[in-house]
Amino acid sequence: MSSVAPVRSSDDGSGPARRAGRAVGRALHFPARGIRRATHAHGAGESGLGRLIELHAINGAGDMMITVALASTVFFSVPTDEARGRVALYLGITMAPFTVLAPVIGPLLDRLPHGRRASMAAAMLARALLALMMSGAVATGGIQLYPAALGVLVASKSYGVVRSAVVPRLLPPKFSLVKANSRVTLAGLLATGAAAPVGAGLHMIGPPWPLYGACVIFVWGTFAAFTLPHKVDEAKGERRARLSTHEAHSKRPGLRTVSRSVLCGLLANASMRALSGFLIFFLAFLLREHPLAGQSAAVSLGIVGVSAGVGNACGTAVGSWLRARAPEVIIAAVLCLTLGVAVLAAVFFSGLFMAVLGATAGFCQALAKLSLDAMIQRDVPEAVRTSAFARSETLLQVAWVMGGAIGIVLPLNGVLGMSVAAAIVALGTTMALRGVLSTPHHHPGTSRPRVA
Repeated sequence: MSSVAPVRSSDDGSGPARRAGRAVGRALHFPARGIRRATHAHGAGESGLGRLIELHAINGAGDMMITVALASTVFFSVPTDEARGRVALYLGITMAPFTVLAPVIGPLLDRLPHGRRASMAAAMLARALLALMMSGAVATGGIQLYPAALGVLVASKSYGVVRSAVVPRLLPPKFSLVKANSRVTLAGLLATGAAAPVGAGLHMIGPPWPLYGACVIFVWGTFAAFTLPHKVDEAKGERRARLSTHEAHSKRPGLRTVSRSVLCGLLANASMRALSGFLIFFLAFLLREHPLAGQSAAVSLGIVGVSAGVGNACGTAVGSWLRARAPEVIIAAVLCLTLGVAVLAAVFFSGLFMAVLGATAGFCQALAKLSLDAMIQRDVPEAVRTSAFARSETLLQVAWVMGGAIGIVLPLNGVLGMSVAAAIVALGTTMALRGVLSTPHHHPGTSRPRVA
């Protein structure tokens, strides 16, 4: 009996299940450590910016899961004519009330400067609960789906407004606001791209499953929000900013009194955001009815969508490298570029030009937004800077809603659609050029604050 080898039990940690578990743990450990190293680089870990980058990635992944679930119900599961009706209903029930609510989100959150972590956690938890509520109606597309979708939209944009206000408080030493926002935005884009195929795979199991995944992600985000440093809840010396004022002699700081170029840059960015909303809705229906040559509607939508996403990611990456000494010039340049491509798409309408316009709009929108952040950092006093970011983000979201509304009601004519897109960008280009002309000229011996 002594020559018989003892039988090993799987309880001692050497069984197949334990070995497989350790292998999976090692496989996940190295990517997780690499992600943590990237998000915490250059002092971002010490300042707390790395935590915000990770939180924004969680937010992007959860929002994408909900988008996949809603798109499959509202858009892909029915014929084009019925889909237009459903999307119009979606806009009427969710976007129209949000357009009314959006202007008050910034001022309301401005009154809670000491509870920013709690506000972001509440926005995450609300979406987790609403995702569970929608899971019962997503398969049928019932009317009860839309109020819950409105709640998700309001919670998502509330998070975005607070996040914009938090970033300036987490800047590492010698770190520009443009670079910080680039990192945060890029993390969200990468997480969104990674979550899209996961959401599609969950949808193959059943329509509610992407919403179950979103619930899990947002619960995770609820706890992650409280890992941010306590200093994001500090509001010492802050005051609320207004987007405009008619009192030229007013001592209360507002964006127009601080810098006219900031207001022009904000309106120029609003046109780019309106273009984004317009292209999303208009091209979605246009490509369903008239897909790219030799491609299905789904593939056509994927090509244009990926082009826009890649362009946005590239613009964000370029913005983090660019030393933006003249953000007004960058905004004017990217809007002129977008306008030129939109005009070409209208004159020589084709599937190729639609994809090129999507990529160009994504690239230029990212650079324009980062340049606007730079101007706010440069021209808006620190006492009201976080408030200014909250107000500007709200206005940009309202512009996106308006652009989407135009895209949903416009006839499905490619040349007409691209002409409307060019007109939207032309309005923004005019404001961008006015911003350049209104920028004060500094003498060689004077210096301006570093914005990037």
